[in-house]
Amino acid sequence: MATPRRLKPVDNRSCGFKVRRWCRSRRCQLWRLLLLPFIPILALIVQTTLSLRNSLTNGMEVADVEEQVSRATELGKLVTRLQQERSEVAFFIFTNGSTLRSNLTQRFASTDSAIEQMGDLPFLMFKNRAVPVDGEAFLEELSDLRAKIDLGTSMTEVVEWYTNANAALLTHLTKEIKDTDSSTIWRYLVGFKNLLRSIECKGIASVLGINYFARGYLQPRAHIRYISHMVLGRDLLDNTLNLVPSLIPLHMDIKEDSPEYQVLEKKNQQIVDNKQQGGSVSEAIEYFDQTATLLGKLRAVQKQLREYIREGVTESLREARRSEAVCAGILVLVCVVSPIIIALVRNAVNTIQVYARNLSEKARELEYEKELSDSLLYQMLPASVAKQLKQTQQVPAEFFASVTVYFSDIVGFTAIAAVSTPYQVISFLNSVYKLFDERIECYDVYKIETIGDSYMVASGLPVRNGNKHATEIASMALELLEATSMCRLPHRPDQTLCMRSGIHTGPCVAGIVGTKMPRYCLFGDTINTASRMESTGEPMRIQISEDVKRALDKTGLFITAPRGVVDVKGKGEMTTFWLEGRNGPSPVRPTASLDCTPSFLTRIHSKGRNSPRYQADIKNH
Repeated sequence: MATPRRLKPVDNRSCGFKVRRWCRSRRCQLWRLLLLPFIPILALIVQTTLSLRNSLTNGMEVADVEEQVSRATELGKLVTRLQQERSEVAFFIFTNGSTLRSNLTQRFASTDSAIEQMGDLPFLMFKNRAVPVDGEAFLEELSDLRAKIDLGTSMTEVVEWYTNANAALLTHLTKEIKDTDSSTIWRYLVGFKNLLRSIECKGIASVLGINYFARGYLQPRAHIRYISHMVLGRDLLDNTLNLVPSLIPLHMDIKEDSPEYQVLEKKNQQIVDNKQQGGSVSEAIEYFDQTATLLGKLRAVQKQLREYIREGVTESLREARRSEAVCAGILVLVCVVSPIIIALVRNAVNTIQVYARNLSEKARELEYEKELSDSLLYQMLPASVAKQLKQTQQVPAEFFASVTVYFSDIVGFTAIAAVSTPYQVISFLNSVYKLFDERIECYDVYKIETIGDSYMVASGLPVRNGNKHATEIASMALELLEATSMCRLPHRPDQTLCMRSGIHTGPCVAGIVGTKMPRYCLFGDTINTASRMESTGEPMRIQISEDVKRALDKTGLFITAPRGVVDVKGKGEMTTFWLEGRNGPSPVRPTASLDCTPSFLTRIHSKGRNSPRYQADIKNH
């Protein structure tokens, strides 16, 4: 029986010290709760301040984007002027100096005006050049090229320079657009760049088309370039329309309302076929005029896109300013409302404190009760199986290829029970099982169940331990046999215990059986054979099967002796052995004593002394 708890006498000085410490703790907690309203208010002020700063930063970023967009727009205008100048120069060369289309001097002046609006030109990386070209070098090369233009100038050289210049400018424009990737107008900027490139590709193709109509035939290389630039120009235009769907109606108007569009498509198909014909300056001029008209309409679409970009930047600036105003208003409102919130929270401090204290006590009691229930549950089921059962409400049966099962039985238990009272029998069994339970804690084994005086233990499940299960059970069986030899019955001190044991190794299936009172049970021939090893054994001896002997012989740690052939019920004749002992010194254990208090109750009582409820009882006493 458990010994009643004795309460210690109350120490007045210790109680006074605890009361003073509790009062100081309560005052500190009270101040913490009073300061608690300041934390969210301060956090809200900080958050609003950060939002205001982000809004200001966003405004500055949008302003930077506006400047970059302006720069990119001016760069696009320069590319447009160079494209037009290239077309005029190519027309001049292909038509042997014809001035019917336009005046080159006026075209040069228009390009120079765009360059002046750009201000400082960026460094440009031309194709097949290792060193970038600065603004002065660019202007110098452009002037030299213009000065060399005459009737004998190579068309390929002139067009190649303009094409490389436009390519370098478009590459720089792409970099400018990437720098504005964080803005909401990025799609418009990419569409603007693609539209510029589309016009560039169509301009290059128009130069080659002029060559075709002026000379009647395109060389294979020039023909391939024409086709590639036409296809690329169409793809870039389609990409622009996908990025900026609002441009689709403008493009449809160009296709439907422009009579030269269908004529130009037929001429482009004629160039694609590249059938040799006689050169005609008039056809070249007509083709040039139609192409220039179409490119002019595309540039009108480009101008509309620039308006969209400008409107987007303006709207972004307006939104940034609006966000700044909202954040500033919220900051002022928080500063005004903060004292009111603090006053309201201060009135709820005492209620929160009482509620928190009660909640903490309930939580500790709940944790304590949970530990007690878990402790009791782990006495009934393996810990791993119990956790899985709590989580999933079901544990599937599991097959174990090799486990070792131990059975023991108290010899003469029926006679002992016949001369003992029921209370003495229960106390006696409790004392024996408590002794066994304490000893098996030192081994990697799991107690399956006890039925009357029968004691069943297994190793290798539910957690597999490789090939250690046979040695663990053998060591445990020897220790239990030794402990039993030193035990005396509490109510019959002159009578010693005699135990009969059996061990067998083999496969089995284990699983949870039942729902009201679930038990972890083993099934298979291995369990039956282990039970037969115990029932056909002799008092104070451990009978093992041949499978167990083979497993123990591999370790070389145990001493066995052959018993011979035994007629086992349900199995027939089997060769069995006695487990005699262990090689080397045995572990030192304390002298066996029979305590009638179950071990799990002892653990619960020890935990109960540390529980909040028990401590409260001591304080009240």
